[in-house]
Amino acid sequence: MSLSLTIDGGIALLELNHGKANEMGSEQLRAFDALGEQLREGDARVLITYSRRTSSRGTPIFIAGANVTERQGWSRDEVAAHVRYQRDVLARVRRLPVFHIAVVNGVALGWGTEFMITCDYRIAAETASFALPETGLGIVPGAGGSSELPYLIGLPQTLRLGMTGERIGAEEAQRIGLVQEVVEDMDAGLERARAMAARVARNSPTAVVAFKRAVLAGLGARPRNRKALEARAYEHCLDNGEATIGRENFAAIRKGEPVPWGPLVPFKVGSKRKDSGE
Repeated sequence: MSLSLTIDGGIALLELNHGKANEMGSEQLRAFDALGEQLREGDARVLITYSRRTSSRGTPIFIAGANVTERQGWSRDEVAAHVRYQRDVLARVRRLPVFHIAVVNGVALGWGTEFMITCDYRIAAETASFALPETGLGIVPGAGGSSELPYLIGLPQTLRLGMTGERIGAEEAQRIGLVQEVVEDMDAGLERARAMAARVARNSPTAVVAFKRAVLAGLGARPRNRKALEARAYEHCLDNGEATIGRENFAAIRKGEPVPWGPLVPFKVGSKRKDSGE
């Protein structure tokens, strides 16, 4: 198995530990696709991705990049199809119905930096470093680094990383918004991620997923369409009884006690339901 996934109490832990340096190739892309199916059909509400991998020299590694060596002998069309596939896989990972937290320890280069786009929250150990070296290899970042990264860190910083290939550390990554927190080491990062996961797990699964899907679908949309998405997501929670459960258990919620939320009912962003109040 290319990817190691364990699920405990609604929290899925994905440990990257494959190849020479956690490089991403065809086998790993297929495994990510299969993992996505598992998470869409399962009960996990949080995904924490991390790696304790180190190089032979002791350098920590998150994802060292794409597996370029497997492409030797490939035709132009084979390379293009492969990169389109990896772009599609990462887009599907981005939309998973979970709160996805990355805990980055060590190098996250090329594909590793682009993987940050798929996550909802990013925690970096002090050892973490990030870069987009693709233009120095005669290509462009093709798994979201050219199309989606500006939404995360803004246009100037995206152009800086992609056009210079400069490697940045954890503090600079936090400054520009590529990561949200910097912690001392991997263990501290996992502890913080688990604490966040516990909070997500207390909330309504239907409401949490509806919120994420409405927010993501609204990126780049017109204000009227964003408001319509918000209204549909809110009414989705009303229609499926989660708002009623919340009101009836308000005292328990304030005390931090468990609440009998209903099963996850996915919110379909493409719904044609008319938005009330628009």
